[in-house]
Amino acid sequence: MITIRYFASLREQYGKTEDQVDDTNIRTVEDVWKKLNQKSLPDNVLIAVNQAYATLDAPVKSGDEVAFFPPVTGG
Repeated sequence: MITIRYFASLREQYGKTEDQVDDTNIRTVEDVWKKLNQKSLPDNVLIAVNQAYATLDAPVKSGDEVAFFPPVTGG
């Protein structure tokens, strides 16, 4: 299993902070996103695998944590 965490507006959009997916046929972060979503990942969303910044082509494996978080603005 791979744990997926959502932050900020993605958390609000999906109504949850976390998901889990079976790692069968998942090799990259992009595979994780596609398994969970019909839409493509927005350009400005940041990705982390096991708390290290990553890209869509970053490898993932069972037991990994993948986080998606959009940039946050504040004032």
